[in-house]
Amino acid sequence: MSGRQGGKLKPLKAPKKDKKEDDEETKAFKDKQKAEAAEIKAAKERAAKGGPLGAGLKKSSGGKK
Repeated sequence: MSGRQGGKLKPLKAPKKDKKEDDEETKAFKDKQKAEAAEIKAAKERAAKGGPLGAGLKKSSGGKK
């Protein structure tokens, strides 16, 4: 043990992975996910304009003290 007795050894750094180009199937899936996320965000904005959707309600504290 060369000068470092006891304790954990530091793990070696992993080499950086090369960026892979997505194939058409993966790209289509990611585009579909982005579109769905945009639709959900738009629906939430429309619901927020129309009134509380559960987020505006406060819970009671359990009674008077």
